Amino acid sequence: MKTNTKNLLMRTFLLLGVFALAAFTSCKEDEPAPDPIASFQYEISAENFLMVTFTNYSQNAASYSWNFGDGETSTEANPSHTFAEVGSYEVILTATNSDDVSATYSETIEIVDPNEALKLLTGEESKTWKLFREGVSMSFGESAENPANWWEGLQNDGKRPCLYYQTFTFHFDGTYVFDDQGSFWGEYGVWDPAGDLYETCFDAIPTNMINLNGDDVSAWLSGTHSFEYDASSGELTLIGLGAWIGVPKLGPTGETLVPLESTSCKITITQETGYDLMTVAFDWGEAGYWKIVYASYSDPSLEPDVVTEAEEYGEDLEDLTPTEMYNTFAAADDFALLDTAAVYPGTGLAANGLTFTMGVEDPAGGEDLVGKYERFGQYQELQFQMDYDIQFDNFTTVSLEVYMPSSNDYSGDLTKTVSIIIGEASQTEQWWTGHIQYDNDVESVVLDEWQTLTFQLNAPTSGAGSYTPFDRNDLDFFAISMGGGGHTAQGTFYIRNFKFE
Repeated sequence: MKTNTKNLLMRTFLLLGVFALAAFTSCKEDEPAPDPIASFQYEISAENFLMVTFTNYSQNAASYSWNFGDGETSTEANPSHTFAEVGSYEVILTATNSDDVSATYSETIEIVDPNEALKLLTGEESKTWKLFREGVSMSFGESAENPANWWEGLQNDGKRPCLYYQTFTFHFDGTYVFDDQGSFWGEYGVWDPAGDLYETCFDAIPTNMINLNGDDVSAWLSGTHSFEYDASSGELTLIGLGAWIGVPKLGPTGETLVPLESTSCKITITQETGYDLMTVAFDWGEAGYWKIVYASYSDPSLEPDVVTEAEEYGEDLEDLTPTEMYNTFAAADDFALLDTAAVYPGTGLAANGLTFTMGVEDPAGGEDLVGKYERFGQYQELQFQMDYDIQFDNFTTVSLEVYMPSSNDYSGDLTKTVSIIIGEASQTEQWWTGHIQYDNDVESVVLDEWQTLTFQLNAPTSGAGSYTPFDRNDLDFFAISMGGGGHTAQGTFYIRNFKFE
């Protein structure tokens, strides 16, 4: 009897094991295959511009289906396809897993005849381009979608006439010729702000071609160079010391103070009635996007004349000699003259690279409310535009209380720099071309504490100008900059009690 009971128990355990194994096997068989991810890259043949080789980077797929956008298809993993003619084709890859779940990825491919595309740039033998004299011909912004939010742009309005005379000629044989037409522009950031050639047209002679560091930049003057043009990608490479287009300081990845051995950009050419337009783009990612538009006229009668004299800009404001000038940032109305609402209305202030909010709690736990300065863009000054030209007779210092949190990342581009800026904006479109500023000693910054920065007005530490506030009677613009300029690193700061005494 005991033996039978033992055998029965063993048979029961065996059956349970079989059931468990069956259940485990069944669950394993029912486990779905991972979802597929479709992706590919392509390369256009250098020998045959109609032939494209596709490299499949899909994941978790068991089969593939290609639609080349011209009525042809393929089920190969990495097909090569020859298109019948030039054109724009949307190529779609469908990747399917073992459970018949699919994912798609598509790209539009431009098939162009490189010879014909080259002739759009060079003509049959040569083609000369000049800055387009209608609308905005040059601008600077954060991206191709927003190409003018940092600098609204250059127009043919007499402010920089020399730029509209210069010519850029491309020859079918690969030669590139720049002709300055005897005049050059003293570009911001390259020429000495204190010199006579800064931000003006001047004679294009070697003795004038010295940058702010004393370097010889005469290679930017008239010269013959060479170029390469990849029509499928639109990439144009100018080869030869000093070869440039758009603005001399524009390099392939950023600004340069000296001539380069080569530079590159992207171009697109469109055909209009009687003329062609070429858009030149320098895309530097987060560092910015330059857009320059050139024209080449088959009908010269359509080309507008160059405007040689600019209309006067703005107005001379009434003089004011205040006895107090401050903003506590505790509330929108707690100020004397230094009203942020003059530039950015409201208490939730926003600029291209700044969000500023007044009346927030003190991060150090104090009772008084303060201002919160959150920077995220390359141009992030908190600006104050006056209704008067300020006379500084009653002031000797400017001060600001700042709080720098340790939670900011100061290991990269973000710095502990605080700058107070004074300039003229009512009669000057670009205040930054003649401003002065006062910068703190970053080594003395203590994090997570309020610090008072005080500057003597008669001793500016930097800026484009070479004056003190007592030397001029037309200053009407103030600004505060935190975290350093020329970058898009984010940072949060707190400020209070901005005042002149």
